[in-house]
Amino acid sequence: MTGTDPAGPVFEALADPVRRRLLSQLSASPATATELAAGLPISRQAVTKHLSSLSEAGLLERERLGRIVRYRVTPDALGEAVEWIARVGDGWDARLDNLAATLRRGAPG
Repeated sequence: MTGTDPAGPVFEALADPVRRRLLSQLSASPATATELAAGLPISRQAVTKHLSSLSEAGLLERERLGRIVRYRVTPDALGEAVEWIARVGDGWDARLDNLAATLRRGAPG
């Protein structure tokens, strides 16, 4: 992940519900595209494309053992997205606290 917005590719990858489901499944244990496709109403090739998007966002890593490729979650990129959400949330908390204080001061008593 390069650029000034490391969380951007993560949010883009997680925008798709199939990718979120795959990530959730892989967070329990590593799996192959074939294993993952068995539980989905889409082809193995479609699953592989989704896994590539998650890998490009830094959310997965591939481990090749001969002809078998297993995918596993790499949480660092997800941590960057969570940190971004926390920073934005903190900013809104501060704004809302300021608004509440202003309203309390301005309210007739």
